[in-house]
Amino acid sequence: MKLPVLAQPVLGLPVRALSYAALALTWLSAGAQASERELAREVTRWPASVYKVSADPELEARVDSLLAGMTLEQKVAQIIQPEIRDFSVEDMRRIGFGSYLNGGGSFPDNNSRANANDWVALADAMYQAAMDTSQDGVAIPPLWGTDAVHGHGNVFGATLFPHNMSLGATRNPELIKAIAAATAKEVRATGIDWVFAPTVANVENLRWGRSYEGYARDPALIESYAEAFVVGMQGQGETWLKGAHTIATAKHFIADGGTQGGDDRGDAQLDEQALIARHGQGYVGALAQGVQTVMASFNSWNGEKLHGSEYLLTQVLKNRMGFDGVVVGDWLGHAFVPGCSGERCAGAINAGVDILMAPGDSWRSLYPNTIADVREGALPMARLDDAVRRILRVKLRADLFDGKAPSARPFAAQQALIGHPEHRALARRAVAESLVLLKNNKVGDSPILPISSQAKVLVIGQGADNIGQQAGGWSMTWQGTEVTNADFPGATSIFAGIAAAMQAGGGEARLSVDGSIPDGFKPDLVVAVYGETPYAEGNGDLDNLEFQRGDKQALAMLASIKAQGLPLVSVLLSGRPLWVNPELNLSDAFVAAWLPGSEGAGVSDVLIGDAQGKPRQDFVGRLPFPWPAKPDGDGLPDQARDATLFALWQGFDYRQDARLAQLDESSGDSGLATRLSIFDKAVKAPWHLAVGDDGAMHRVGAGIWQHEGWAVRSINREVQEDARQFSFGAAGYLAFRDDFPMDLRRFANQDAVLSFDMALEHKPSVAKLSMVCEGHCGRSLDLSKALLADGKWHSYRVPLACFGLGVKELSRVFSPMTLALGAGDSIKLANVAIDEQQGLIQQEGQQESRVISCQRD
Repeated sequence: MKLPVLAQPVLGLPVRALSYAALALTWLSAGAQASERELAREVTRWPASVYKVSADPELEARVDSLLAGMTLEQKVAQIIQPEIRDFSVEDMRRIGFGSYLNGGGSFPDNNSRANANDWVALADAMYQAAMDTSQDGVAIPPLWGTDAVHGHGNVFGATLFPHNMSLGATRNPELIKAIAAATAKEVRATGIDWVFAPTVANVENLRWGRSYEGYARDPALIESYAEAFVVGMQGQGETWLKGAHTIATAKHFIADGGTQGGDDRGDAQLDEQALIARHGQGYVGALAQGVQTVMASFNSWNGEKLHGSEYLLTQVLKNRMGFDGVVVGDWLGHAFVPGCSGERCAGAINAGVDILMAPGDSWRSLYPNTIADVREGALPMARLDDAVRRILRVKLRADLFDGKAPSARPFAAQQALIGHPEHRALARRAVAESLVLLKNNKVGDSPILPISSQAKVLVIGQGADNIGQQAGGWSMTWQGTEVTNADFPGATSIFAGIAAAMQAGGGEARLSVDGSIPDGFKPDLVVAVYGETPYAEGNGDLDNLEFQRGDKQALAMLASIKAQGLPLVSVLLSGRPLWVNPELNLSDAFVAAWLPGSEGAGVSDVLIGDAQGKPRQDFVGRLPFPWPAKPDGDGLPDQARDATLFALWQGFDYRQDARLAQLDESSGDSGLATRLSIFDKAVKAPWHLAVGDDGAMHRVGAGIWQHEGWAVRSINREVQEDARQFSFGAAGYLAFRDDFPMDLRRFANQDAVLSFDMALEHKPSVAKLSMVCEGHCGRSLDLSKALLADGKWHSYRVPLACFGLGVKELSRVFSPMTLALGAGDSIKLANVAIDEQQGLIQQEGQQESRVISCQRD
């Protein structure tokens, strides 16, 4: 195993106790055969007493007094967190929830155009209801939490800062501090107290759909940024949690960026020393600055779900590191703890989660079930009291008990703060500092960049005048999709910024989204703006980093421009480095612009020079992650050097020779398995089995399950419980599915098949097979005539081509197998997979496979 390429010290960052040499050794130890001690848990390995907020005896006495006067029902209400779309002001008056949230794409009265007054009005209504003692008998002010992860992204007209990966490229903690403070001020204007940020993930596999939420692959920078963000958002000294400051959240504890294959909600498999060194440093920084909340992560560590890890949440975070604030769960994250569901989970609370995030209708059952768990002894009263004590402590520190409604608090309902010119100027500066120059070849005697402000420029590409694409996920909607420029008033697209700069210098810029040259316009050069379409969380997971794999629209556009002999500048919008060797080769200059947010003019500040083509502002951004040289690369430190095209912190400025030789364009072997197992003795991650109808689908585990007219039983075929028997008393579906789509483009060929084993006593009345994708997804197949009903097991293979899926559909598959059955139908099913090779295959102990022809429904 080779040593990792070590990062250079980051400018402006203090020297950390963890040296880069030590970090390299942790990567080696994780990859080598782990010793028994390495696999053992030792809490003393963790830094002790990191949290630096001193206890306030007067405040603690007030907490004890409040707690002593609360009933069991009132205490449980404090630890349940519903979402504003799913409960009412009257629900708050009746129950008195301790907190609530608005998720991505959630607004007061479902009005995406809501202004600051509308947001504050809802905050006031919830506050008054919580303080009304007529029904629940207690007056405790609630907390409102929001995902303001790159500015107040759910608010119409808010400043959207570049996403975290962009900010990592700036290597500027002071900039992070200023951005956090500006975000807090816009959040305060809407009457909200609590922000679910910063994300301090160390992203180790760029295939992860949340890669852009990580600052850099550098624990020292992450630690410094966590400190800066928490100080900017929460304040410090006399301003701590006062005035324009809000409560911050360090998330997601822990190793969310270190899962195998970059799978969202996957498993981080590494020893404890590596966990601390690679994924713990952001929490060290945040705790040292008094962060008040920490969010538990969806992922697992060595097979144990974080929401259920008493060791990490309680022994490590609370006891060893000294954290006395609140651990909040993620969106129904407790439901994934073994033995739990969205409606009941004493296990997560016992592990150390203090607030259960309960969107949808889950809170309606979770509240009474948790009360019952306390009464029955499954949840000790001492643990409940500890959770409530922490919640009350944070509320008192944030002055929520000052008797003031949200509208009476500092900066509330000040619409002028939303998208304030100073905040937009800060965001524009951040865009300019985040740009990374990867190529700048000469055209004639001079490099193509910077562009003379007197030139004629054609700006092309889907991202050129598309604020939603440049903003990315968490921008007015959760995924950042289904938006237009009209959803971002006051924002500036990249084209608008270039056009303004050219006009000011006497030049001209024209827009052509499809790359065609307008009649009568003779450009001196072309700027192409293209990249990833927006996504968030698992929707962005990939199995390969090749840009536009199987659908090279951008490359075709670039080739058309080069065929006309025009100099070409590429500006790539992306939430991660991607394999773009063909696009790099066609470009005379290439700039990684990441996800710049609402202030696209920051791009023109660096690309457009003065009338003589001299720089107005230089490139200062450097790569926060290695750039892959191969599509199946992810830049991990133990990969061969030829897997990295550009190293961590590499990048050029205008003083350097940034010419780039021709790159290898062969994508090569993807390195991925040619078989995707879906159900093999057990349902394979990330899939789960669901049964239901168009009204609702229900998650089904092993053993025996029954609901209404449907029944599922684990049965023995070759080994114990390696198959399932389905009995449908009512028409419905069985489906292997995931909450997020999977990228299956590697199976986009004529040989790929969906394979499964099935046994039938009688022909089913209905047997329609389909795949489910995001958006339209091909066609279903009627299998009823092709299936054999003799009581024996048979293997079937259905060519994926039968479903009529293109590469776009295959990139976003929610369910690789959904089977509709009729009332009275019964089947046995095993060994579900997608394979690359089609044909009749003799399997040991089984009959040969039957290939089903493409019969259309």
